[in-house]
Amino acid sequence: MEFFVTLRSLPGHSSPEPSPPSRTKSDWFRIRQNQGTIHNNPTLHSDAAASEDAPAAPAAPSYTCITKAEIMSEPNTIEFGSVWDPLGLAELGSDETLAWFRHAEVKHGRVAMAAFTGWAVVGAGLTLPGDLTREGLHFADIPKAGLAAWDAVPGIGKVQMLIFAGLIEFHDEIFAAKSKFGGDGHYLRGGVPGRNAVPGLYDPFGLSSKRSEAAKARGRSVEIKNGRLAMIGFMGLYAQAMIEGSVPFQPNP
Repeated sequence: MEFFVTLRSLPGHSSPEPSPPSRTKSDWFRIRQNQGTIHNNPTLHSDAAASEDAPAAPAAPSYTCITKAEIMSEPNTIEFGSVWDPLGLAELGSDETLAWFRHAEVKHGRVAMAAFTGWAVVGAGLTLPGDLTREGLHFADIPKAGLAAWDAVPGIGKVQMLIFAGLIEFHDEIFAAKSKFGGDGHYLRGGVPGRNAVPGLYDPFGLSSKRSEAAKARGRSVEIKNGRLAMIGFMGLYAQAMIEGSVPFQPNP
């Protein structure tokens, strides 16, 4: 016995591999029965094939858009016991859809506030000093009525204003998509809707840097409400200028 053990441990002498255990007739019958069950059952067969051929599930997005509940929470839109949304616009689409709606609302409100203020300032007779054009048109020569003042601006001046507004809009999307501003990204990728990402355009003096989050939230709510009121007010001015007497208690421009 000692010689046999020593010989097996010598170099060049490897021990034979153990043979697999022999199967009985009952084992082979059970294996064939299981194979027949899978083959004859189309559900199991299709599930096995689907698990092999199914493509990998797409990866979840790495961003989170602001939710509808967060958007609807400010400002307070509860009127007469429910949310004031007669057309059901808040129920359209996904969170990204409502974030786009809010972003557009904030921007349109800002434009309406600027338009209403400009209409009122021109109507009050306040003008800039100097010339509006090289042809000798002075700012003081601009009519006081809102639409008449717009008509008095030369075409090249109107084009310049539209191009300037378009550049702001274009670069807002570029800077918001490529970089983060104030800790937020694009308004469809977790950023705050309404925040302009053009460097130096939004809060150029840094007045909001020391404000608390509660104060910033209140400021956003106030801006949205003032923008809504400005859109209604500007449409009233425009309607009265186009159709005399269309707005009750509003004097003619």
